[in-house]
Amino acid sequence: MKQTKKAPAFKEKQQVVYPLQGVGQVLSIEERDFKDTTLLYYVIYLEVTDMTVMVPVDKALELGIRAIVPKKEADAALKLISEEYEPIPADWKMRYQMNLDLLKQGSVTDIATVVRTLYHRSKVKELPILERKLFDNALKLLVDEVSFSLKKSKADVETMVFDRLEAEAKRSAKATAEKPPVVELDDDIDDIDE
Repeated sequence: MKQTKKAPAFKEKQQVVYPLQGVGQVLSIEERDFKDTTLLYYVIYLEVTDMTVMVPVDKALELGIRAIVPKKEADAALKLISEEYEPIPADWKMRYQMNLDLLKQGSVTDIATVVRTLYHRSKVKELPILERKLFDNALKLLVDEVSFSLKKSKADVETMVFDRLEAEAKRSAKATAEKPPVVELDDDIDDIDE
């Protein structure tokens, strides 16, 4: 029987992030036989969904499983939320796919970008159901990871997120209101009397 070659990157009791699933804890690392090969598996408990999953150690990186970000990265993600956002496609299907792809990448910055983008879009027009679910999921993932990283309650982090989103929305609205109206000038030189 063959054995897997890869050594575990995570330890038992370590908090990890499983993209699209949320924060979990490595309960154990176990050997299991699969097709004449002995594989090492992470047994990960995902608190949000109350689910335990087994992930082959060899596939963990490919699946995007990673350690909780350090405090500095969590702070940077919160800062990103309060920065000016770029315009996004008007077609909701394109927007949905773009944001889903960002969530699948799973970095805390990508998740914060999805939250910021969809929040501001919801202020312009109500989100379609699929996008609303995507926003709710991204918000949950962001709050989950940042709360573990900053060692704050989920309620406190959610308040921080919405405070920053609202501050950016107010800044954008104020900047739009302060812009002078665009005046079209008739620069047709043929109209000048000589």
